[in-house]
Amino acid sequence: MKTFLSNALMIVLLAVGLGIWVALPWYGVLAMVVIIALWLLLTRSGRLALAATRIGLASLPQRWGASSVIVIGIAGVVGVLVAMLAMGQGFQATLESTGDDSTAIVLRGGSQAETNSVITREQVPLLETLPGVARGDNGRPLVSAEVSQVVNLTSHGDGTDVNAQFRGVGEQAWAVHDKVRIVEGRKFGAGLREIVAGRGAQKQFQGLEVGKTLTLGNQAWTVVGIFESGDAHESELWTDAQTLASTYDRSAWQSISIRTDGKQGFEAFKAAVAADPRLKLDVETTAEYYRKQGGGLNKLLKVLGTVIGAIMAVGAVFGALNTMYAAVATRAREIATLRAIGFRGVPVVTAVMLETMLLALLGGLLGGVIAWLAFNNFTVSTLGNNFSQVVFQFKVSPPLLWSGLKWALGIGLVGGLFPALRAARLPITTALRET
Repeated sequence: MKTFLSNALMIVLLAVGLGIWVALPWYGVLAMVVIIALWLLLTRSGRLALAATRIGLASLPQRWGASSVIVIGIAGVVGVLVAMLAMGQGFQATLESTGDDSTAIVLRGGSQAETNSVITREQVPLLETLPGVARGDNGRPLVSAEVSQVVNLTSHGDGTDVNAQFRGVGEQAWAVHDKVRIVEGRKFGAGLREIVAGRGAQKQFQGLEVGKTLTLGNQAWTVVGIFESGDAHESELWTDAQTLASTYDRSAWQSISIRTDGKQGFEAFKAAVAADPRLKLDVETTAEYYRKQGGGLNKLLKVLGTVIGAIMAVGAVFGALNTMYAAVATRAREIATLRAIGFRGVPVVTAVMLETMLLALLGGLLGGVIAWLAFNNFTVSTLGNNFSQVVFQFKVSPPLLWSGLKWALGIGLVGGLFPALRAARLPITTALRET
């Protein structure tokens, strides 16, 4: 029972230590590296540990097959972890780049997304007269009343039917959503069943080349242009709002997008909406709205990535334990000889740990490179809060790679600790008699 409790306490302490290590900022890691380096270079035990490490590394090519288990296992953990987190970061980055702090989105009071919002047509003229609303060169208020319709398109990837957002926008939409620019073809015409598609949607869905015809809502629509915006709108199809509303028998709008006179203009507009009893509407910046839309999925992907990475990390730890136990057994006479000629327990433990950490570092670097090459800027789509696909790219950022590398070193630390302690405790006479 005493041994069981001791081992359980050791496992808990290792788990807590690993969690602290993964959460440690870069300057904390740098401080630890400097301290260890100074100990290795300036103390007798440290120099002995370096000498023992060089001996161990010299024999590494003879057991590279077994050691590669550590490298490949940790590379797999890091690759999967970084890929999962890069998916969440890419999705969140796409939504956070949509909109800004001077553009307002107006929804029905209590609505969380456009799909469950209804704004009557009579309310639009009231909104246009409120303070804070910016005006274009023609003197007209920059207000775009919009209809949002989910339609089925065919995926390029597997040929299945997937949801896409078909957005009807007003004439002023091009000034309100000023990131949107036509890069191929032309804009749609008012009152015509013409479509402009986002570049992301064109990559993800079939039949969106300029000149192609789609059947949506039992009507034929012609693709006349492609636009880019660098945000979530690239996942959408755009057309004239009145035409889309008549096709799907809509008598109201889902949302109103409004360009305001900067942040102060937004605050003035929001206060005016709240003060008017005829307008039971919610107002927030487009930046905040889209940030909220991606928050839940991003948290889910982070949790899944961490859980899956942790499960794989446990497997990698056991792989490292088996490999290093085998390495210690193979080098039993060598380690015993080192101890017999004056190498004490601390240098021996440190040497085994440094060897394991080096293999873990190689695995972490390999996993990071694989994740970068395979997934950085890889385009995918996922279901957004409006039940349509949002096209985005994986973002394998330096902070994610750094996090993956810390996971790798943490796995190496745990995987090498027990074999290192066994090497230091191995009786010298027993080890020297082993063949």
